[in-house]
Amino acid sequence: MSPPESERKNKEPGNAPRSVPFGEALRVWARVALLSFGGPAGQIAVMHRILVEEKRWLSESRFLHALNYCMLLPGPEAQQLATYVGWLLHKTKGGLTAGVLFILPGFVSILVLSTLYASYRQSTVVEAIFFGIKPAVMAVVVEAVIRIGRRALKNNVMVLLAAAAFVAIFFFGVPFPLIILCAAAIGFAGGRMGMHGIFNAAHEEEPEDANGNGFVITSAAANHTRPTVGRAVRLIAVMSLLWLGPIAIIAAVLGRDSVFTEEGLFFSKVAVVTFGGAYAVLAYITQQAVDAYGWLDPGEMLDGLGMAETTPGPLIQVVQFVGFMGAYRNPGPFDPLTAGIIGSVVTTWATFVPCFLWIFLGAPYIENLRGNKSLGSALSAITAAVVGVILNLAVWFSIHTMFGEVNDVRAFGMTLNVPVWETVDPASVAIAAGAFMLIFLFRLGMIPTLALSAAAGLAYRYLVV
Repeated sequence: MSPPESERKNKEPGNAPRSVPFGEALRVWARVALLSFGGPAGQIAVMHRILVEEKRWLSESRFLHALNYCMLLPGPEAQQLATYVGWLLHKTKGGLTAGVLFILPGFVSILVLSTLYASYRQSTVVEAIFFGIKPAVMAVVVEAVIRIGRRALKNNVMVLLAAAAFVAIFFFGVPFPLIILCAAAIGFAGGRMGMHGIFNAAHEEEPEDANGNGFVITSAAANHTRPTVGRAVRLIAVMSLLWLGPIAIIAAVLGRDSVFTEEGLFFSKVAVVTFGGAYAVLAYITQQAVDAYGWLDPGEMLDGLGMAETTPGPLIQVVQFVGFMGAYRNPGPFDPLTAGIIGSVVTTWATFVPCFLWIFLGAPYIENLRGNKSLGSALSAITAAVVGVILNLAVWFSIHTMFGEVNDVRAFGMTLNVPVWETVDPASVAIAAGAFMLIFLFRLGMIPTLALSAAAGLAYRYLVV
């Protein structure tokens, strides 16, 4: 069988595939990291513009191919996409460089903001800024529900899955991982039963590029992408040791009940179940960090999300704030600030090291995954369930932002968050209404909306109160 036309052209004299110098890649990945605002949608758009349109490092079909694979994985898809492309270009060194640089600006930013928050949160200025940001975050989350819902809920079956997920987590407190597993099982079963048209409507594959000429990576895989069993075993052993080894050392030195051990284990579990992006898993993290561990108050989770929204890097970097505050309040043998920094590092390590494992281990098998309709159906079902989970997050944030007191009412096996209407905060309601208008009516971006809301919080605290 003769090779595809695009491959024949790339083998002809004058059409030899280009290579990217590592120094150039390093500069580009730093640029991508510094421009990675706006959540996963904005980050993927930035990478597409730079990598496909400007640098022509990979073709449209290869970009979509990689993105679809990353969508199957737990963890931040934008960071994993950068890791995957970096790995294709320069093997392990390239993947590590792209992935670490994608995280680094956000890590530094949130560490600084967390330190200022913990040290000066009682100051009028800091309190006023976050008073304005919290209601705006509600509008950002609702916009995410609508954006993802339009893409995922293509028919009544998908709407029903989203509604079931919302009822399960909001009214019955079903754990997020269980919801994801059930949705995946339903989608996979539907795919096996031939219901691909229903479940795959939101994930239809794009056609291959007719001509890959001029791109560094085309539809043909590079030699180092070919999988072997030996490589997979070695990789699992090494990455598992890197991932869990430091947490085991912390447990041995500080004890199983240490906050650092608890954070390492909890966020390692989160790294395995973070399907559907940061907004989806935030409901699970909030449930555990606020209710189970007591690391944060409900309003503080909104503050952390505001930090992550306004800094570069993956939105899931909000977990660093959770780790910082949990350790700051339970410092053990350290002073609070040192404990917070250690908690930030432990949480970030446990969250992102698995992301490199998923890419380095799974990417060689991507060609085998491509076109598997049953797996595609499972992914679509997960995406639909994620819409319901994010809706739960939006409702939860709204209640705890606009009301000073919320009671848990239990009846018929359900737990309801019932606000005390006398404790409504008119200023929060007004700022939230303004943020909704800015996003949905005036189509203003997320960062300007948050900035104006922060200014409104300052004005209210200084001019009204």
